[in-house]
Amino acid sequence: MGYYNELRNYSKTISIDMRKYFLLYALALSLSPAIAQQASVMGPDKNLKVDISVKDGKPLYTVTYKGETILEDSPLGFVTNVGDFSKDMEFVSEESSSIKKTYVQDRIKKSVVHYNANELKVKFNNADKKPVTVTFRVSDNDIAFRYEMPMYGETASIVIEREATGFDFPENTTTFITPQSEPMIGWKRTKPSYEEEYKADEPIGTPSQYGEGYTFPCLFHIGDNWALVSETGVTSRYCASHISDGTKDGLYTIAFPNEGELNGLGSSTPGLALPGNTPWRTITVGDNLKPIVETTVPFDVVEPLYESSTDYKFGRSTWSWIMWQDPSINYDDQIRYIDLAAKLGYEYTLIDGGWETNIGREKMEELFKYAHSKGVGVFVWYNSNGYWNDAPQCAKQCMSNSVDRKREMKWLQECGVKGLKVDFFGSDKQQMMGLYEDILCDGNEHGLMIIFHGCTIPRGWERMYPNYVGSEAVLASENLIFNQHFNDMEAYNASLHPFIRNTIGCMEFGGTLLNKRHNRNNDGGTIRRTTDVFQIATAVLFQNPIQNFAIAPNNLYDSPASVIEFMKEVPTVWDETVFIDGYPGKYCVLARRHNDTWYIVGVNANKEVLKLDLDLSDILADGDICTYHFDDKKRNACVKQFEVKKASEVNVEMQADGGFVMVAKCK
Repeated sequence: MGYYNELRNYSKTISIDMRKYFLLYALALSLSPAIAQQASVMGPDKNLKVDISVKDGKPLYTVTYKGETILEDSPLGFVTNVGDFSKDMEFVSEESSSIKKTYVQDRIKKSVVHYNANELKVKFNNADKKPVTVTFRVSDNDIAFRYEMPMYGETASIVIEREATGFDFPENTTTFITPQSEPMIGWKRTKPSYEEEYKADEPIGTPSQYGEGYTFPCLFHIGDNWALVSETGVTSRYCASHISDGTKDGLYTIAFPNEGELNGLGSSTPGLALPGNTPWRTITVGDNLKPIVETTVPFDVVEPLYESSTDYKFGRSTWSWIMWQDPSINYDDQIRYIDLAAKLGYEYTLIDGGWETNIGREKMEELFKYAHSKGVGVFVWYNSNGYWNDAPQCAKQCMSNSVDRKREMKWLQECGVKGLKVDFFGSDKQQMMGLYEDILCDGNEHGLMIIFHGCTIPRGWERMYPNYVGSEAVLASENLIFNQHFNDMEAYNASLHPFIRNTIGCMEFGGTLLNKRHNRNNDGGTIRRTTDVFQIATAVLFQNPIQNFAIAPNNLYDSPASVIEFMKEVPTVWDETVFIDGYPGKYCVLARRHNDTWYIVGVNANKEVLKLDLDLSDILADGDICTYHFDDKKRNACVKQFEVKKASEVNVEMQADGGFVMVAKCK
């Protein structure tokens, strides 16, 4: 009997354990959809990883690099007029693939790009069972992602009222960012124009100057790692975006243009035809700054939108306005600058604002003919304005609507003009993105290259639009003429741009100012703090396929001969770009290759001499001969040739607010 009771108790124990097992198994089955609501994608070298999940109905993603956290749980999704896609979301499916492509692209950091990435498409349903797909592309150092929406029944259009998309950085992060401006402020109510000042190494979550957030691109320093956040692929089908002010714990979210832009007209929220997609948001990640400076992700994930109507030629340009200002927009001074371009061997000259009144169209045609006789092409300045600011310069009302624009471009084409510089946009609304696109598209139909000024940053436009050749969107050289403060800060700002603004696209800075004093006679006005060698270094440091240099006629005889000879030869398009050394706001050394020649340049923003041992073994070989431009201890421009003894240990010395340039043939 005792044995029977013992056996019965043992059986009960087994039954209880089995019931527990089945209960746990059933619970696991009931929870399995929540457990399965996650997916991952890694770059080809498996260092960069994105994890996508749904938590409490909210879609999220995280980013790690070599196991280190770059982004904590960061929100995905958006709210529309046809439904909320930021909460009560359900993970539906995932689909993986790989992308390998090689493309040839002029006007960017390198001429041949090999793009290798893994793609993950994650499909979600919202509470109404309406689907959205988030597509991630992850290469070794770059992430690009966007939303893709189908038609919802008979609904063929959608308004994105708000994006939840965010970037949640760890608390130990510091920032290198510039504020988005309030609308309709500044000179003649022309802002925002992406011309605010950067602050380096600020704590995460520091409030922006205007309370409007920060403009792209945004650089973040996360412990020993770096991340650059921006966007690409923006067309007339979406507005341009920026990021909000960050929270104290590091969350920045996508923000749309202020409603007050464009004089309050036009929508600040984007509308799309369905099926449709948003622009790509990009994140470049590395444990050093090399991937940041060298990234090509703005171009990797977009494609050309139309074919070139002609074979566009890029190059150097003279520009009277930058040093001689408004009074130079007259017939005789423009003749002098055409002659200057011819003497320098430059391809172009730029005739700036005020020509319609001060020169007149008939005399402009004479200038065009004279320039052609000298082998110099002409760019002509226009005011974009229709109704959105008070900028008075002419020519006005020629670019803001299709009828006038096509009539004007037809005249320019008949006169043999090569390109336009169009100014004073002052908005990121979708309506303004349409104007940018219209000017580019119409310009291509008339064989005209387009530079934008007083404008937004480019967003993949070098690849998308074959006649696009530059945007200002930075505190450019004109500010050196206007205010001594910007001369005092010139080296600091120059050492930032290769890490931030110029990483994502063309930067039409209008640099290389060789006057010691910034006025017509080189005897008054603001004072240049940087050296001549610093100035010629920026001709390579700043990347733009059409460079409107600030050289003046007097520089042919009052600047060092070696400096002028360098400026006669410097190219404006590059086959390769290599970051060598530097830190944002302190110094930068990089190399660019044009055909078989390397240009290695550096600038020093420190207030003391900087000595560096550079490893140039990927660029130079032992025994190579370099032409070396440098500042002596009195800050005078010097040049010499030297033989490279050991390419892995090349010594350079930069004076305060100075620089260097090395020129060498490829090994």
